[in-house]
Amino acid sequence: MASSPRSRPHRRSPGKRRTALVSAAVVAAVAVAVCLVVALRPDGETKAVASTATPAATTRSATPHSTPTQKPKPTPEPTSTPKKPKPTKASPTPTPRPASASAPLAGRIRPGVDYKGTATFYDAGDGDGACLFGPTDDVMTAAMNTTDYETSKACGAYVQVRAASGATVTVRITNECPLPCAPGQLDLSAQAFARLAAPVTGQIPITWRLLSPAVSEKISVRYKTGSSRYWCEIQAVGHRNPLARLEVRTAGGWQRLTRTEYNYFLSEQGAGCGAAIRLTDIYGETLTVDGLAIRPDVAQPTGVQFAAH
Repeated sequence: MASSPRSRPHRRSPGKRRTALVSAAVVAAVAVAVCLVVALRPDGETKAVASTATPAATTRSATPHSTPTQKPKPTPEPTSTPKKPKPTKASPTPTPRPASASAPLAGRIRPGVDYKGTATFYDAGDGDGACLFGPTDDVMTAAMNTTDYETSKACGAYVQVRAASGATVTVRITNECPLPCAPGQLDLSAQAFARLAAPVTGQIPITWRLLSPAVSEKISVRYKTGSSRYWCEIQAVGHRNPLARLEVRTAGGWQRLTRTEYNYFLSEQGAGCGAAIRLTDIYGETLTVDGLAIRPDVAQPTGVQFAAH
């Protein structure tokens, strides 16, 4: 008689029962083994965690050891880069330097150098100015800007002025052009400016350079009003080249006097007043003048002149 369908799910075959028993036995055996391991090695859980973390720790430790130890070595290379500017320091000297070699005592205005600036003009009157050379009939004069005037060192210098048109004029510096006259600017006498451009233009671009022209006059020496053997101021007039220094002979030797902005050399304590005078131009040539008495405000001829360059 066939069994009813509802009874089949509750019946098990002998093979399946054995498989289930075997599986149960295996599970039980594994559980016992795990328990034995835990019982015999109390630190087993710690060891398991450490062994799991080891690869990550190894990876982290390998990264810093390989990267930092190799990258610091290239860092010295940037320190070699700043050494490249050294050739710049050894580059050729600026253009004005060679000119100063021939005129070792020159200041801002040096021979052989072209200076750029602008030219304006003013009414020079009787030709006198900040240099205190006194009145003159020579109207080819100019005032030098304060920067290049250089505490009257430009006084007496002859400069050739050239306009953009090519016209030129030679003037002697007898005055100072204060601010806002800019470096390079010359304020010419109205007559000198007219040689370069129409006065209506007012201002023109120019270049100018120092000259050592042919001159017929000799140098004169003048003591300032109020000078005596206790205090004196001395100036040289009519020198071909710019005057670099003026010295007087004293009991202790030659003493260099201080130059004033109004172009006199001061002996405040009277040292050397009435004694021999030594003049030196920017080229280093020295002229000695003896036997000049202290005669205030009188231009005394010396009979000497600096050489042309």
